[in-house]
Amino acid sequence: MTELLQYEFMRRALIAAVLVGLVTPIIGTFLVQRRLALLGDGIGHIALTGVALGLLTGTSPVLTAAVVATLGAILMELVRVRTRTSGDVALALLFYGGIAGGVLLIGLTPGASNATLTSFLFGSVSTVGEQDIWIVGALAVGVVAVLAVFGRELFVLCQDEDVARAHGLPVRFLSILLAVTAALTVVIAMRVVGVLMVSALMIVPVAAAQQLSRSFRVTMGLAILIGLSSSLGGLTTAFYSDLAPGATIVLLALALFCLAVLLGGVLRRVTKRRAPAPSIPWRRVRRIRCPRPMGGG
Repeated sequence: MTELLQYEFMRRALIAAVLVGLVTPIIGTFLVQRRLALLGDGIGHIALTGVALGLLTGTSPVLTAAVVATLGAILMELVRVRTRTSGDVALALLFYGGIAGGVLLIGLTPGASNATLTSFLFGSVSTVGEQDIWIVGALAVGVVAVLAVFGRELFVLCQDEDVARAHGLPVRFLSILLAVTAALTVVIAMRVVGVLMVSALMIVPVAAAQQLSRSFRVTMGLAILIGLSSSLGGLTTAFYSDLAPGATIVLLALALFCLAVLLGGVLRRVTKRRAPAPSIPWRRVRRIRCPRPMGGG
């Protein structure tokens, strides 16, 4: 570990990995609860357009990706609400428009290489600069602050939109807020695992935590623990084994999911065996009448 900290780029990468492992499972818990697991993929594709715009204009790709991804998330929610387009169709439009816009702008960018595009598609922690750390850190603080203020309202929305509307909650505002928060989370994780795999780090730790708990808060806590373990463990493994960091992080998260499935199955069997058999009061037993036999006998 000491050797890992000797390099300045790895110290920045570790900070980014901690932020990613902390924030992505938090927003992912809400997305899974609302059955929007693929939202991160759609926003990741449109974030690619923001990256290409930043490269074309010579500005920070992370900052432009945050702006474009936020606008795309708002547009997707408005399309879903104001038109007859369903949620999956709105996501498909986001997929196709985002990746097409990104490829088009990358082609117009002078001097843009395939290596530059690949670093954003699949992640490249070695290219994370000090400016990226400050931007990602500010975005992470903003995401946590939004969830700290509107966490209860978003929980009700994710449980049942009709119930949230019946309680007088601003459903449209909360839906847009959730989409924007997810967009910022995608940008946070983009530099570590890439826009094509960012959704995995938002969903897989939550899916693993659900194998061990059904409580919303416990699931979120376990998902954060799994997310941090995946980010730091995957980054460390990639450094010493000379592997792709983004892919290593995602594969480690999937391995932890498989372990959680096995452990959850064992826990459910042990709990089921220890649970006492339901007792029936004697008074109720005496009132039970046997059914009359059917037929003519």
